[in-house]
Amino acid sequence: MPIGHGRPAMNVPKCLPALWLLLGCIFAFGCAHHADIKEKVVVITGASSGFGKGVARKLSAEGAHVVLAARRTELLDDLVRETGGLGLAVTTDVSKEQDVEQLARAAVSKFGRIDVWINNAGVGALGRFEDIPLKDHVRLVETNLIGVIQGSHFAMRQFRNQGSGTLINIGSIAGKIGTPYYASYSATKFGVVGLGSALQQELRRNRVDTIHVSTVIPMAVDTPFFEHAANYTGHSPRAYPIYDAQVVVDAIVDLVRDPQDEVIVGGMNKMSLFFYRLFPGVMENMYGSTLHKAQMQDAPPAPPTAGSLHQPMSTGTGVGGGMRERIAEEDRRPPR
Repeated sequence: MPIGHGRPAMNVPKCLPALWLLLGCIFAFGCAHHADIKEKVVVITGASSGFGKGVARKLSAEGAHVVLAARRTELLDDLVRETGGLGLAVTTDVSKEQDVEQLARAAVSKFGRIDVWINNAGVGALGRFEDIPLKDHVRLVETNLIGVIQGSHFAMRQFRNQGSGTLINIGSIAGKIGTPYYASYSATKFGVVGLGSALQQELRRNRVDTIHVSTVIPMAVDTPFFEHAANYTGHSPRAYPIYDAQVVVDAIVDLVRDPQDEVIVGGMNKMSLFFYRLFPGVMENMYGSTLHKAQMQDAPPAPPTAGSLHQPMSTGTGVGGGMRERIAEEDRRPPR
């Protein structure tokens, strides 16, 4: 009896077409995975460091045209050269309506369209609410919330005109759970999360399925954010846990390929928000206690600073911020 208990032996030649079809599908999927980014026109605010810089590098490596916006012109010019000249640098303060409008016009004038707009620019102010100067609270709101509203406005108008597009706004876990010592920052991120939800509902009510609005929800991430933040805590900026910046960069790039309404980045983040929905009071207490200990008790002393709120800083130009290394170094120092 032949092997197979009476079943006819496999006819290998007849299987080859199916095998080639399978391999072809795998190959085609792999190509499409990159082809859907190639030639896309992507506006990125806050592109001089952090997530913005990391996303610009990754997208341009896959052939996207990146329109880079930030206050630090020389860093944008360097990044355009680094990305092989595929991009465009536009000096932009997102708190100024005319700057954001000019950013949109420059992108369309150069490339004819905008496929993706990423509202990434953001600043921080740490400290007890009443210890932070009111002008710093106002400046933070102008950048983190007004800037996102203005970017979203010009992006959505362009998307409506051309019939398609993806808006990606960078939120935070601080926009889901009130965060002590980040009061105005937390308020702006609640606003960003609410803006995304409202725009998504408008698109659904209007039966528009070619325009997408995505909100990214990271936890604390090791970028220059903490170096640039205004700090009135009396202590060196700290957060726990803290994720590597590349995790969020990859999540943003994935949304350029495949838009989703909301993406929560990081396993700890997902677990925290899951339990927060079940036990909000308990999670707020744990969240607040952890942050209070890390920032207000364990961190070494540091002088007050307005950071980059009102004027850009020359330092903090990378994707990562070196926060883990700084904390390790601080912990090695003898107490004063």
